Amino acid sequence: MSDYENYAKGSPLEVKVISKRFGIPNSASIDVYLQHDGYKALQKALGMKPDDVINEVKNSGLRGRGGAGFNAGMKWSFVPKQSSKPKYVVCNADESEPGTCKDRPLMEYDPHQLIEGILIAGYAIQSQQGFIYIRGEYRYLMEIVDRAIEEAYARGYLGKNILGSGFNFDLCTHTGAGAYECGEETALLNSLEGLRGYPRVKPPFPAVVGLYGGPTIINNVETLSNVPHIILNGAEWYAKLGTPKNGGTRLFCLSGCIARPGVYELPMGFPLRRMIEEVGGGVLGGKKLKGVIPGGSSCPVLTADEIDVAMDYDSVAKAGSMLGSGGVVVLDEDTCMVKVAQRIAKFYAHESCGWCVPCREGTAWLKNLLTRFHSGAGVEDDVDTGLDVALNILGKTLCPLGDAAAMPAISIFKKFRHEFEEHLRLGRCPYEKRTVSVA
Repeated sequence: MSDYENYAKGSPLEVKVISKRFGIPNSASIDVYLQHDGYKALQKALGMKPDDVINEVKNSGLRGRGGAGFNAGMKWSFVPKQSSKPKYVVCNADESEPGTCKDRPLMEYDPHQLIEGILIAGYAIQSQQGFIYIRGEYRYLMEIVDRAIEEAYARGYLGKNILGSGFNFDLCTHTGAGAYECGEETALLNSLEGLRGYPRVKPPFPAVVGLYGGPTIINNVETLSNVPHIILNGAEWYAKLGTPKNGGTRLFCLSGCIARPGVYELPMGFPLRRMIEEVGGGVLGGKKLKGVIPGGSSCPVLTADEIDVAMDYDSVAKAGSMLGSGGVVVLDEDTCMVKVAQRIAKFYAHESCGWCVPCREGTAWLKNLLTRFHSGAGVEDDVDTGLDVALNILGKTLCPLGDAAAMPAISIFKKFRHEFEEHLRLGRCPYEKRTVSVA
């Protein structure tokens, strides 16, 4: 079965808004896009006042889909109306969070939807230049997006005097180099400027002092892809799709020990238990559920007893985790949680940019401790030591990467301490037949 057929099939519980064109052949072309309401939202936006566009997005309840969950329209409103420097729109397409793969199909199957969203954002803040910063490992997607940009220029949707409105806007892509850190908005800006991808001190925030020192809005691919639908159908329509203060739908990436893994578009607030059991077909092989990572590897783990939660930003936060980037990783009864903690720590130790001492040193300590522990060489104090290291990373770094390493570790140390104790008692991993060394 082709990817197109998989996306078209989906689940009967889906509410398809930004994924509705995924199953249409040649959906990445401008001709197909125009046949399915393409660029109608841009035409409508150009007939509105920029402030009215911002307010429409603000009232829709659209929150940043990259992980932070900040109201998108509110973020746009922080851009000063008058500026001596050019304003910029930057699309963050540096999708690097383990467990997350939703921006890829949005760029692969519907790039014009993203372009239209960027154009509307540009008009709203009165910018004339946009950039799409694409993850280095997504190099093949650049060809698709670049081709769509060329089509948009050829049809008059990019460039000078767009649709006779007097609005000018140019757009281009820029590739990353495989650095997870550049998913952080200020590190991304440094990379765009040709500098090393280190985070900047905030304030000032990018909305005031961003790319090349000019006011800049930075939004995720999924966030910007929603904008045309909000403008075309109205803020009230979009808000009603979700829950209060959490408007619209969300692309959830179901993976791990799940019968039907995939990317599913569901209303914000959709119950996590139903997502696993009905959308995903339950735990693979009929095994028992042990835990769920609800929003990508940087989020605290929820146990099997904690999954009666609505999947929106506020509800998941109340449950002690985060909705993050929408990467829902299901863990079954045979999953070693010490190994999960070790693999996550290894990833963040590798991806730390080294700018902050707590992150640079702390992530390496976590990785080494957990690797040694899982191999059977742990000691009784390791759990408390590891927890102490993680707590000393949390909240002490310039960017959220340190928190991303600390939070899942803290949750696993606290909620699955019994598994660490079982490792100590046996002198090996109880989920493996023999003692192994995890590199």
